[in-house]
Amino acid sequence: MTGRVLIIAGSDSGGGAGIQADIKTVTALGGYAMTAVTAITVQNTLGVTGVHEIPTDVVAAQIKAVLDDIGADVIKTGMLASVPIIEAVAGALKGRGIPRVVDPVMRAKGGHALLAEESAAALTTHLVRGALLITPNLPEAEVLTKRPIRTVADMEDAVTALRSLGAYAVLLKGGHLEGDEVVDLLITTDDVIRFADTRIQTKATHGTGCTLASAIAAGLADKMPLPQAVARARAYVRQAMLTAPGLGKGHGPLNHAHTVAPFTSI
Repeated sequence: MTGRVLIIAGSDSGGGAGIQADIKTVTALGGYAMTAVTAITVQNTLGVTGVHEIPTDVVAAQIKAVLDDIGADVIKTGMLASVPIIEAVAGALKGRGIPRVVDPVMRAKGGHALLAEESAAALTTHLVRGALLITPNLPEAEVLTKRPIRTVADMEDAVTALRSLGAYAVLLKGGHLEGDEVVDLLITTDDVIRFADTRIQTKATHGTGCTLASAIAAGLADKMPLPQAVARARAYVRQAMLTAPGLGKGHGPLNHAHTVAPFTSI
């Protein structure tokens, strides 16, 4: 087990997204997952029906406890819920010098708001700037850049605006576009790498964003170059969708354990 990833995010009671998906992903890819819980959500595959934010001092204390003892190779952030939590996380990470993968989670798969749009400025100021990587989907990128992104051409036109956010790299995810092909753009300070795959027709899409960001973080914690970490993470998520267990009545969870052989006792 190599690569320590501290995940700062919300809990998903259904187990398909959030911290539960993050832990499964990092573990399945050979890393060591630690957590600081920012919020408890009441949700299943049909949607989110409640959110309880964790007090900011408790969020910060979780981060400090983990980093002072175990340490981390990469920080992965997901649902941060509010400006006070964003500020508490930024304060707890200040001066640590640990690379950040920031998934700017703003809405759940069913549409429930997990971060108000007006909080995007605080997220950009405190955590996006200086991050190693951010992983917005198209609606999140529209909020962050204040511009419509509705086509692959729009994605390409948004490169400069996304670079101006201040992260070292941006993985702009094109899954919200229509069509048989899914295009993602990995935007660095001096390059744009295009990833494309045939779209999978499935309802098993719950937690794909959380899973992808955590899979990338696991690769980076294991010292993979960023393009290689992204490529492996995309392949991992794709196989997790193809082998999904078919649970729930809505957007179902992925098979995070497809890399893991069942343990058989003697």
